[in-house]
Amino acid sequence: MKITVEFWRQKDSSSQGHFETHTLERVDETASFLEMLDQLNEELFAEGKEPVAFDSDCREGICGQCGLVINGDPHGPEVTTTCQLHMRTFKDGDTITIEPWRSAGFPVLRDLVVDRTSLDRIVQAGGYISVNTGAAPDAHSILVPKDKADRAFEAAACIGCGACVAACPNGSAMLFTSAKVMHLGLLPQGDPERQRRVINMINQQDREGFGGCTNVGACAQACPKEVPLELIALLNREMIKASFGRKKNLD
Repeated sequence: MKITVEFWRQKDSSSQGHFETHTLERVDETASFLEMLDQLNEELFAEGKEPVAFDSDCREGICGQCGLVINGDPHGPEVTTTCQLHMRTFKDGDTITIEPWRSAGFPVLRDLVVDRTSLDRIVQAGGYISVNTGAAPDAHSILVPKDKADRAFEAAACIGCGACVAACPNGSAMLFTSAKVMHLGLLPQGDPERQRRVINMINQQDREGFGGCTNVGACAQACPKEVPLELIALLNREMIKASFGRKKNLD
């Protein structure tokens, strides 16, 4: 395959970025997208140019660190992580445009690499379940309704890649935050701290500079783990309950 790649170049978060173009003559259609980027860097290095920086880790669709905007779509045209996208998705002669995640909460570190530690800080604001439960209980000792267990599993599938933020026209992190709030809040073990958790995490999300949610739905469409949009509604309900609970305590 012959592929033309337009990729984003940026020295750091304070520098002006720009696109560069390079043509790859022999791309294996069975190669993954990241293997294509490896080939790109080999050719750039051979020409005496600086390789393009991009992020990846597991390359198995587990961690989500490989996130890129490909032809305008987070992770590319398929609902998967970038590392699981293969070149057979594209056609011979195609031009592929590659950009980093675009959000005020994700400053560019270099080229296609962004700083996603803002998502870590949102999770840290929620804290962990701090109730001392002693030794691990038997799995059947705490009964959980199946509908809540299923929804908690759907929320826990979030890998924190940030595709939802990159897809949202407002740069909102509400789908991510709702997943991290609700996968604990739906379970009995997370119930004692659910009000404090949702308030702290929403406040931290706002401090990180993410935009507001207007229920466009692009976040759920781009999510490689298919985290459902309905979690945002559950998060809003939790926030309302927590706000009224706090007001009642103050009164």
